[in-house]
Parts: sequence; C-alpha cells; structure tokens
Amino acid sequence: MLRLLREPRWLGYLAAAVVFAIVCCALGVWQWNRREEALAAIDRLASNYDREPVAVADALPALDAYDADQQWTPVRLEGEYLLDEQLLLRGRWQGGQVGFDVIAPFRTTDGAVFLVDRGWIDQASGAERPVTEPETPAGQTVVVARLRPDEGAIPGRGAPEGQIASVDLDAIAADLGEPTYTGAYGLLASEGGGVPDDVAVATRPVLDEGPHLSYTLQWFVFALGGFAALAWGMRDELRGERPTERPVRARRTDADVEDDILDRG
Repeated sequence: MLRLLREPRWLGYLAAAVVFAIVCCALGVWQWNRREEALAAIDRLASNYDREPVAVADALPALDAYDADQQWTPVRLEGEYLLDEQLLLRGRWQGGQVGFDVIAPFRTTDGAVFLVDRGWIDQASGAERPVTEPETPAGQTVVVARLRPDEGAIPGRGAPEGQIASVDLDAIAADLGEPTYTGAYGLLASEGGGVPDDVAVATRPVLDEGPHLSYTLQWFVFALGGFAALAWGMRDELRGERPTERPVRARRTDADVEDDILDRG
C-alpha cells in the first residue's frame, strides 16, 4: 500500500483527504464552541434570573458598563418614565403573532436614563400601529428589570418616526440628549410592585444546548471517513493488480476414461 503513495495520483488523493479532514475538524471545533456558548448562556440564565434585584447604579457603575455575565440580572430603578420619548420596537414576535415591544426611557432619581422594554403589544392588522396604545404609568414609580445587552443597529433596516428596528442604545441616547445607559437595557419584571396588563411582559426563556455535540462528533467522523475511503481505494487497486490464477486441470488417466464410458452405458 505504501508503494502507491509514491505515485503522484495517490499523493494527490492523500492531499485531498488531509484537506478534507482539516475542514471537517475545523467545523467540528466550531460546533463545539457553539455548544460551549449555549451552555454558558444556560448557566447565566440559571444563575442570574431569580436573583434579588440590586440598584442599577450598583450593577452598572458607569453608563457604558456591562459584562456578558450580568445578563438577566434584575436591577431596581426609582424614578419616572419619559412618556413623550416612548418608542415602539417593531417586528417582535410572540405566540406566532408579530407586534411591537414598548421601549420606555426611565429617568432615575440619579438623573440618568435607563431604557426599559416594558413588554409586547399586538400590531393592528395591515397597519403600522399597535392594536391599543400602551398605558405606561406617569409619575414616580419603582421598576425592576432584567439586564439585556445592546442590540446595536441593523444595517439596511429603518423604521417610521416613533419606532425603531432594534435597541440601538447609542442611537437612542443621542436622540434623547441626556445621560443614558448605553451598556445595557432592561426587560421589565415588575412595575410599581406589580405586572402591567397593557403589555405582555417577557417571560423566562427556555434555553437548551441544541444539537451541537452530535454535530461535533459527526464532523470528526467525516474527517476519519476521508482517510477510510482513501485506504479502501488503495486496497481495491492493489487487488486489481494481482494476476488471476488459472485453475489447474487434473490429468485424466485411461481408467478414468473407461469409467466414464461404463457410466454412460
């Protein structure tokens, strides 16, 4: 078999098998990394979601502060909503229906503005407006929200006045013209000690690690399969090079001939 590897044709096949294995292994590592990311997200949810709320200034000591490990951490806000600056986040799905999330800037007693996603509201059929207008409370209140990372801008997507395509904290802060938290925003958990009924408040997400582990194993098996196919092809070629052995015919004696004549008679 090693003799075949001295031939340019089989060296080319070997190189192709090596390249194929490298690609498969790279894809396997990519799937493994995606699994690690999914497990980290599950761990963050389990660790942070039901924590006791902390003051937003303690969780985010600077307006642009935020760490990925803080996702889902509940923060407590005291102050009031800026009702005139409320926005509708378009293209959000819930229960198989498309609608809006109500994004309400909340000015804390410290003077900084924190963006709160109050929840989902249904969209009127064939219209660019919600079925009902949100009833965001006026005046001083206490809000608990769970931290979420900045979504940033979505290239090529716009929105009518009063609406946004994504929670782009930097853009919203620039429009507000006030000190605004740009590291994270919050999903509403409670408002004034209760849950509002004008919107559907976000519920706890269900996360799983997905099929990444099985995909990882499949890619590594594919990598080995390339070399197995190469070995099979070399084995077949070596078999084809062996001369075919012709059967040896036994020499017949006079006695054998006489026996055949007697048998036929």
